[in-house]
Amino acid sequence: MMDVFNECVRVVADNGSIVFNMGDKYSDGGLLLVPYRFAIRVIDSKKAFLVNDITWLKPNPTPRQYKRRLVSSTEPFFHFVKDPNYYYDQDAFIHEPTKKHTNTTPLLGKRYVELIRRSDLTQEQKADALASLNAAIDDARCGKITGFRMKIRGIHSLPFGGNAGGRLTQIKKRGFTIIRMYGASLKKDVIECPVESLKWNNHTAIYPVRLIMELIRLLSPPDAIVLDPYMGSGSTGVAAKLLGRHYIGMEINPQYCAAARERIDAE
Repeated sequence: MMDVFNECVRVVADNGSIVFNMGDKYSDGGLLLVPYRFAIRVIDSKKAFLVNDITWLKPNPTPRQYKRRLVSSTEPFFHFVKDPNYYYDQDAFIHEPTKKHTNTTPLLGKRYVELIRRSDLTQEQKADALASLNAAIDDARCGKITGFRMKIRGIHSLPFGGNAGGRLTQIKKRGFTIIRMYGASLKKDVIECPVESLKWNNHTAIYPVRLIMELIRLLSPPDAIVLDPYMGSGSTGVAAKLLGRHYIGMEINPQYCAAARERIDAE
């Protein structure tokens, strides 16, 4: 796996990405954590750095009647790059309809009202907090913001991150801060996608095309070249064609190769 990965590092564009996925393996009744051993080996090699461990969540995993362990329903997709200036189109990744609160959500913000009441803020600060909370609730209900979070001194942990300075100042001066959220929902490192099977294709592990399309949209511009050194059933080629990308596929099994060609040509 490291030999193939090193060749991927050699040929990928400086602003390109490398995504590796593999399933884990049991030995003597215990997981070997093979995917994570591989990821650590790559990190230690210093030939690429790991941006995300993206989890593929399978709502329909292969049913197993295990008595002493749970059915595995996830697999990791490791996103590696070799240059910090990699191509990244976060807006193209997993489009979800923006959720807007309406006047039919009477409980919106209610828990914060109780927390303000229980806090050690002064009466003046509590009145200020309630007024600011009600303003945020109104903005959420009419769609000006997609949501909000409130942090109250003595109730919540202190904020951290790039904007923490201003929020900490708010908490010190007013006893609270309200974090307004705008635009689309957060893009998380999880792709929920059902497992696929093709009746005429005997490949043992067929990637869902939608899963691959999400990664291609996120990590490559239109007309880019997508390389898959383990083409298998041809899902990567299909996804690339559907999204207007070129592709190069490699497959050691002649039967899989023929089936992949037929499947891609059908698209």
